[in-house]
Amino acid sequence: MSGPVILAIDQGTTNTKALLVAPDGSVLLSRSRPMQVTYPQPGWAEQSASDIWEAVAALIAELVAAAPDARIAALAISNQRETVVLWEAATGRPIAPAVIWQCARSAERCAALRNAGLEDAIVSRSGLGIDPLFPAAKIAWLLDEIPGARDRAAAGEIKAGTIDSWLLWNLTGGQVHATDHSNASRTQLFNLDTLGWDPELARIFDVPLAILPHIAASDSGFGSVAPGLTALPAGTPVQVVLGDSHAALFAHGIHAPGRVKATIGTGSSLMAATAGRVRSSHGLSSTIAWSRTASGAQHAIEGNISVSGHAAAFATALLGLADEQALTDLAASVEDSAGVVFVPALAGLGAPHWQTGARGTISGMTLGTRPAHIARATLEAIALQIGDVLDAIAADLDTALPELSIDGGAARNALLAQLLADLTGRAIVRPEIAEASALGVAHMAAQALGLADDAGIAAADRFEPKLAAEARGAIRRSWRESVADVVARADRAPPG
Repeated sequence: MSGPVILAIDQGTTNTKALLVAPDGSVLLSRSRPMQVTYPQPGWAEQSASDIWEAVAALIAELVAAAPDARIAALAISNQRETVVLWEAATGRPIAPAVIWQCARSAERCAALRNAGLEDAIVSRSGLGIDPLFPAAKIAWLLDEIPGARDRAAAGEIKAGTIDSWLLWNLTGGQVHATDHSNASRTQLFNLDTLGWDPELARIFDVPLAILPHIAASDSGFGSVAPGLTALPAGTPVQVVLGDSHAALFAHGIHAPGRVKATIGTGSSLMAATAGRVRSSHGLSSTIAWSRTASGAQHAIEGNISVSGHAAAFATALLGLADEQALTDLAASVEDSAGVVFVPALAGLGAPHWQTGARGTISGMTLGTRPAHIARATLEAIALQIGDVLDAIAADLDTALPELSIDGGAARNALLAQLLADLTGRAIVRPEIAEASALGVAHMAAQALGLADDAGIAAADRFEPKLAAEARGAIRRSWRESVADVVARADRAPPG
């Protein structure tokens, strides 16, 4: 490691990863730690904010110990989005668990705003429909439910932010309370036209703007590492911050309209760069892909799926299998799902349906149904959900989108990649390295430091559709009928 390298952090929901990345994009060293999610009540999902920071610090220490001669030019951060932390300004201690993106504890608040006829105003300003996924209502919930939190926030004693802000605060010893445009655009407190915090959205959601971080360009530099807090030398710059899905888009080299990528992890995010702000009429979100000091903000359109890879983990446990590879092997042992349809609305339905109250179902079973058919239906469900969002993006952009680039942990599954091709009728391209989010922030940091050019990750694998159009159509019809049943059942359910 004679030349400069970037230390990239990818703080995800189920894993935190740290990589040493050369300016040419090659991964020189990597480490990973699993993260725990707890579900204290139905619909709630949270993590320990302290554990998140401790995992990042420990992984940095592991990399530094493994490569003591590495010349670390900068730190770059990609992070799980829409997860919020509130902490004490004086001590840096979190005052509650991190409420993660899957959590629906703010569903009643969201329903009240929708019933008050405020959704159009919120979408017009933020680009995001009302849903518990987004942080604004979660922050308000925490301020109201934690004793004394609102008074302390008014007194300047409380800070709030998404995971990037929480990590920046800890890395810099409390000297930097900041975020970038990509993460800010996911809070539902950010105005896509002014590119800043929106006082009217703050009023609607009842969130004081003073507790929120400063917003800066994604590659602008976010202070430097404070002495004694990590194994990195004091003064190491934190050069880039990006939400994980946005970082993956950058890694794929999708800097202009015409291509789409899907990051398939615990949930999934499909994102496409757009020439300007696009107002969706098909259940998608408008967002900021990233912002750069030299070129300003890049707009994008996105569809979020709440449960993707998590569906495979759920089915693995449900079927009593050893691991997710066993689920894939079982799914591959049958030619099809024999009419079984799994709708994994295990945390509601995200884009393009946005039905918080939806619950998962497995239908179409007969006496001939075997565990292998359920396993196959699980992988099909991941692909079919992605297909729904891909179709919505194509409709909003009025373009065919013949190809989909994929990354994320679940993208390593070749059977899933082939099912994506078969069930969407599109070519699927996959890079050799699935860690696109970490590579994206590393590459942006290398560019900001003048160490790299503007190339993306080269695709290594290509999967072409093999399923006949008639068979594809039959599977998708059954899927659409099952999803419609799930949505209708949620619509009929009593509140709460």
